[in-house]
Amino acid sequence: MVGKGLLIVVSGPSGAGKGTICRELLKNNPQIKISTSATTRKPRAGEKDGVNYYFITEERFQHMMSEHEFLEYAVVYDNYYGTPKQYVIDNLHNGNDILLEIDIVGALQIKKKFKDAVFVFILPPTLKELKNRIVSRGTESISDIEKRYDAAISEIKQIMKYDYAIINDSISGAVRDIEAIVRAEKCRVVRNYEEILSRF
Repeated sequence: MVGKGLLIVVSGPSGAGKGTICRELLKNNPQIKISTSATTRKPRAGEKDGVNYYFITEERFQHMMSEHEFLEYAVVYDNYYGTPKQYVIDNLHNGNDILLEIDIVGALQIKKKFKDAVFVFILPPTLKELKNRIVSRGTESISDIEKRYDAAISEIKQIMKYDYAIINDSISGAVRDIEAIVRAEKCRVVRNYEEILSRF
């Protein structure tokens, strides 16, 4: 019998390195599938439509909202972001683990709908390092950098709403931590109770 897949929600402030961690996690664990978010923001250098995000117009996004096609959505730094619903639900029911890399507003929406999802918060080693990472990307203006830095401080204050916290001072170490979390979660009695009863 195919068990229900695990929904892994990863969040953290801009510049914490969650995107890099998620890419490495997926590379090392092909059994985990990524849910690609839709956004109205413009692609950054090297980003590809349908891979990093579905880059769509605000009009298209509004239409999808009205048709209830999103699992969650939010406005972040003046742009819309949302998780298309059907892909996630279909894969979870088919026993596939799904990774969502989303902002805190979206994660808290997911938490209301999926009580058994696993919520992981990625932290930078220090706020100074966080600012250095945002600046070194070279993709934001001075005002955007300050906006993201201020947002990071308020986002970190919400960490108690998450199950796990990982300090990203090493990409490989952070990936190993998430892999350990996934293994531990899959061994929880509450997730396996019916199968245990059927065996014994």
